[in-house]
Amino acid sequence: MRLTQGTFSFLPDLSDDQISNQIEYCLENGWAVSVEYTDDPHPRNTYWEMFGNPMFDLRDAAGVMKEVSAARTTFPNHYIKVNAFDATRGVESLRLSFIVNRPDPEPGFGLVRQEVDGRAIRYTIRAYATDQPEGERYQ
Repeated sequence: MRLTQGTFSFLPDLSDDQISNQIEYCLENGWAVSVEYTDDPHPRNTYWEMFGNPMFDLRDAAGVMKEVSAARTTFPNHYIKVNAFDATRGVESLRLSFIVNRPDPEPGFGLVRQEVDGRAIRYTIRAYATDQPEGERYQ
């Protein structure tokens, strides 16, 4: 099972040089960059934990790569992503988001079927990662 969230998620993992090139593209466009991580990658879990502070004034991809490296060292068994925000219209909006670190292995998701009133059926996606308590999911 391979988690497919964000830009480039259907491609093989990006190398550090490719990540740096994408970050450089973001900075050239004046977008603020941040690094986030989680151990619960459910598709509706859009609020991942921020690693460090958002980098509003950075102009060099090396600074962001240093933050990515620190996040990988601190959370080697978590999902880590880079986000780029565009504030040119007065309201920050996400322009680019991509995963730069994955746990090994990725446990995946299960589909839970529930029969309710009449013939109605409800489906729920449940992450296998949440079988373990927070902080112990990818150890």
